[in-house]
Amino acid sequence: MALQNHLTTAISSSSSAFLAPSNLGSSRASNASVPAKKTGAVRCVAVPREERPVRALLSYKTKVSRNANMAKLQAGYLFPEIARRKAAHLQKYPDAKVISLGIGDTTEPIPDVITSGMAKRSYALSTLEGYSGYGAEQGEKPLRAAIASTFYRDLGIGEEDIFVSDGAKCDISRLQVAFGSHVTMAVQDPSYPAYVDSSVIMGQTGLFQEDIGKYAKIEYMKCTPENGFFPDLSTVARTDIIFFCSPNNPTGSAATREQLTRLVKFAKDNGSIIVYDSAYALYVSDDNPRSIFEIPGAKEVALETSSFSKYAGFTGVRLGWTVVPKELLFSDGFPVAKDFSRIVCTCFNGASNVAQAGGLACLSPEGLSAMREVIGFYKENTEIIVDTFSSLGFKVYGGKNAPYVWVHFPGRSSWDVFSEILEKTHVVTTPGSGFGPGGEGFVRVSAFGHRDNILEACRRFKQLYK
Repeated sequence: MALQNHLTTAISSSSSAFLAPSNLGSSRASNASVPAKKTGAVRCVAVPREERPVRALLSYKTKVSRNANMAKLQAGYLFPEIARRKAAHLQKYPDAKVISLGIGDTTEPIPDVITSGMAKRSYALSTLEGYSGYGAEQGEKPLRAAIASTFYRDLGIGEEDIFVSDGAKCDISRLQVAFGSHVTMAVQDPSYPAYVDSSVIMGQTGLFQEDIGKYAKIEYMKCTPENGFFPDLSTVARTDIIFFCSPNNPTGSAATREQLTRLVKFAKDNGSIIVYDSAYALYVSDDNPRSIFEIPGAKEVALETSSFSKYAGFTGVRLGWTVVPKELLFSDGFPVAKDFSRIVCTCFNGASNVAQAGGLACLSPEGLSAMREVIGFYKENTEIIVDTFSSLGFKVYGGKNAPYVWVHFPGRSSWDVFSEILEKTHVVTTPGSGFGPGGEGFVRVSAFGHRDNILEACRRFKQLYK
């Protein structure tokens, strides 16, 4: 139906606060009446959730109850919330050059040797000889074999243990489905928020406890500068599942061989399963392990998930993998890999064949060299950021074995620091408290950025905190 000149429409859009209040956009009109134009363009104005006349606008409800676990989640997922605040900032300062060092999204082009492999596969799909439809849900055999030989040579991992996917984040949720709602889980604190949120959605947790910033029934393993960002396992209660990321997002800390040996022993003593996230393993520049399977006995208590996202710039292409060793068994002796395969076959039709061609190109000698060059570029960015904050007198962690710099602002709210930096420098960072209560007082600065943007952001940091 055509818009009428004098039609007035109330528009509302989502506006949520993530765990902490924001100074941005704190005063908003409760509703907006906007005369429609002949062009059909309308101005959308966000309305606070508590002021939306939802029932007045919607006249029909189904009889389906909402998933109670979804109601436990605290507002929006961290990174969309940051994007919302960035958008609000741009609306306030439309001419500002905003630099994003928040979400860990790669910025440099995918090397030609990799995209040429994808292009070749893509063009082949237009021929009778080269066309392929559905493939194996677990991934194409050549890629699985290449992953096993490249990353797990001499570690007892075979191609049959590899499950190719559309990314580690997606596999985390599939693993949660395989584990079910009855399990208990532990996370590093701070840690990547997908671990906790997927646990909440699955019904593994209790309610969020506002006073301590934690969900009931989750074991938060405190990781601080004082303990070298590795938890004191003697204080950690036994859980079924242990999520562990190394090099860690967000702190940038990489666990040592001795620390991972203790973690594997802890899991074996407790009959637990470690979900080891190694998405940043190629950033390790010392002799710390790149895989949990470098630790003797790990195949009996651990699985590992990883990704091409931060190696090859595949954040948009989407390609990762999970390793589930045949030795990993549930308490009744049933192989974890068989259940995970069943979940994959039910919930997933396999990674894109074009993306898998790109993954195979990544693991060629030329592809590996190109990936290391891109990783080297981002590691140079981390050095610039670390040097900048260190010169300003801040305690700085990470950066050596990961593309993240973890900056301490003692006594301050992470969200307040985030807002201060955004307001005064037009640079987007990530508040540490978004990764758990252990991140309060810290801000994560991502090294994913063009070099001129990194240098400009650091110049602005120096102006703000000199």
